Amino acid sequence: MATIISTDTWVLKNETCKSSIDLQHLLHYSLVPSVAIMIVLSCLERRPGKRPIDEQGPLLQRQCGIVIPLDFLGAFHNRWSLAFAFGATASKVMILFSEGYIPVQVPQWARALVILVCAMEVGLSSYPFFACLSTHFRITGAILGLLYTGSWFIVILLNTVQCPHGQVVGEYEKILFYWPSLLCLSFLLGRFIHILVKALWVRLRLGLPSEERSFLEMHQVHYVQRLMRKPPKQQPLESWVQRKVYKWDPYFRFPSRMICLAGLAIICLYMFVVMEFYVKKLVLHALNTLEENFEILVAARNTSEGLALLVQPLKELIGVTEDVWTVTTFTACLTSVCYIFHILACYRKHMKRLWAGEKQFLPLSSCKLSYSVAAIARYSGWQIAYLLWGYLIIHIVSTLFGVIFVYPFVWHIKHGQGIELVKSLGTGILTIVIVVGLMLLQTVIATRFFLQPKIFLDDEEKPLALDNRKAYHNFNYFFFFYNVLLGLSACLFRLLCSVVVGAWLIARIDRTIMPRGYEAADMGFKTWTGMLLMDHYHTNPTLVCFCHSLVAQIRSRRQQRTTGYHCFSNSTDFRVSKKAKTRWKLLYTLLNNPSLSTFRKPKRWTYSMDVIFDAGESNPDSSRP
Repeated sequence: MATIISTDTWVLKNETCKSSIDLQHLLHYSLVPSVAIMIVLSCLERRPGKRPIDEQGPLLQRQCGIVIPLDFLGAFHNRWSLAFAFGATASKVMILFSEGYIPVQVPQWARALVILVCAMEVGLSSYPFFACLSTHFRITGAILGLLYTGSWFIVILLNTVQCPHGQVVGEYEKILFYWPSLLCLSFLLGRFIHILVKALWVRLRLGLPSEERSFLEMHQVHYVQRLMRKPPKQQPLESWVQRKVYKWDPYFRFPSRMICLAGLAIICLYMFVVMEFYVKKLVLHALNTLEENFEILVAARNTSEGLALLVQPLKELIGVTEDVWTVTTFTACLTSVCYIFHILACYRKHMKRLWAGEKQFLPLSSCKLSYSVAAIARYSGWQIAYLLWGYLIIHIVSTLFGVIFVYPFVWHIKHGQGIELVKSLGTGILTIVIVVGLMLLQTVIATRFFLQPKIFLDDEEKPLALDNRKAYHNFNYFFFFYNVLLGLSACLFRLLCSVVVGAWLIARIDRTIMPRGYEAADMGFKTWTGMLLMDHYHTNPTLVCFCHSLVAQIRSRRQQRTTGYHCFSNSTDFRVSKKAKTRWKLLYTLLNNPSLSTFRKPKRWTYSMDVIFDAGESNPDSSRP
C-alpha cells in the first residue's frame, strides 16, 4: 500500500507541474539553426580540387566544401571533447525512444523507415556539436558552437528546474535522466570558450604559435622510433598492476571513435539501469497486487487449506527475488563497466599484433575486406547495443541462478529445517566428489599403469606409448558402461556451461561465442574483425610515417623548384653516388635483419669461369688476379 500511496503522490505532483518547454517540439525547431550552421561552415570549407562548377561560378573559388563532423577512421584530436559531445546527445536519444515522438501513424512495415528518418533528424540536430569542434576555422566554429550549445544547455536546465518529476520513473525523473547531458553541455561550453580565446590570441599574435594539423601524429613517430632502436638487454621491473591488470603504453593512443564509444556506453548504461529500476517498481507492484488478491481469495474460501499453504511461500519467493535482483544489479553493472574498459584493452592488443604482422588470431576467411568499410560505421552502434543487451541478459541469468540457490536456503532456515538442508547439501556434494574422483581415478590409472616410462629423467610427461595392452583393453571395456551413464551428466554440464558462458560473453563483441569454423555466423565478431582490419590498413604507424616521408620529400622538391637558385645546391650531395648509398643501406639492413638474406634474388653471372680463363689466355697482355 505504501508503494501505491507514493506513486499517487508523484502523479499528483506531476499533474500540477507543467513545463513551458517541450523538448520534442524543440528538437524539430532546432533543425533550422543546425542547417544554418552547416551552411556557414560549408561555405568556409575549401575543396581539395577544382570542379566544373568553379568555371561556371568564378566567385566560388573552390569554396562550399563538405564539413566533416567526426573522423571515424584515424582522428586523434579532440578525443575527449568529441566524447562529451556524444554525451550531450544522450537526452536527444531518449526523446527518440519516447512513444509520442513519431509524429504520424504509419503501418507496421513502414516503422523502420520512419525510425530511420527520426534518427537522421536527431543526428542533424546534434551535427553542430561535432562540426564546430572539428572545423579548421576555429573562431567561427567556436562562436557558433558556443551559441548553439548554450541554447540547449539553458533549455534543458529550465525544463528540468520547472518540472523535475515525470510520468515514467516518477519523482526527480528529469534530474536522473538529464544531469549527464547537462554535465557534457557545460564541458562543451568551457571547451568552446577555450578554443575561442586561444584562436583570438593566435590571431592577435600575442605569442602562441598557430596550430598546424598533420596526418602524422607524434605518438606514431615515437612508436616507429622505438622499433628502430635495439631492445634493452634488461627489461625494467613491472608492478602487479602492469602484469595482471593494464600496462600503459605511451606510444599508443586510442582513436576518437573508441573514446567516444566508451563515454557514450557508460551514459547509456546508466540510463538503462534507471529505466530498469522503474520496470522493477512496476513488476513488484504487480506481484504485491497478486499477493493481496491471493490472500483475499484464501480468506473467502476458508475450507481451502492447499491455497492457504501457498501464501507464505509466495511471499518469501517475492522477497528473495527482490533482494537478489537488487544485489545482482550492482554485479551486472560492474561487469558491464569492466567490459567497456576490457574492450579498449583488447583493441590495443589486437592492433599491436596486427602492426607486428600477426594475423593468425583472426578468422580472416570469414570476413571479406569489402565488409570492413561498413564495419567502421556499424561497430560503434552495435557495441553499445551489445553492451545494453548483455547487461540485461547477465542481470536476468544471475538473478535466476541466485534465486535457485538462495531460496532453498531461506525456506529451510525459516521453517526450522536447517539440519535437513545440511544433510541434503552434504549428500549432493559427496555425490559430486565421488563422480569427479572416479573421473580422476581413470586418468591416474591410465597414466600410471598403461604408459611406458619416461625416456629421460628430466621429461615432464611420459611418452604416448602403451604398456600392458591386454589390461588396457579390459580397462576400456569395463569402464565403457560406466562412462555411458557419466556422459549424460557431462552433457548436461556442458550445456549449462555453454549457457552461462554465452550469457556472460554476449556483450563482448571482440570475442566470438560461436565454435571454430562458424565465426561467420557471429555478425558482431565479423564487425569487430572488419573494424580492426580497416584501422590496421589506415592507421599503421609504419605506413603513415613512410607516407609522410614521401610527402615531405615531394614538398621539398617543389619548394626548391619554385626558387630562383634551385640549380645551385650543396656540393656535398654529389660526393657519394646513389649506387654506393643504396649498397650501404642494403648492408645496414642485412646486418640488422640476417633473415632477409634468404629472400634476396641470387645474382646471375653472364660469363662462366671457363670463358674468362680462355679470354685471358688468348690475350697474354692481360693480367690475372
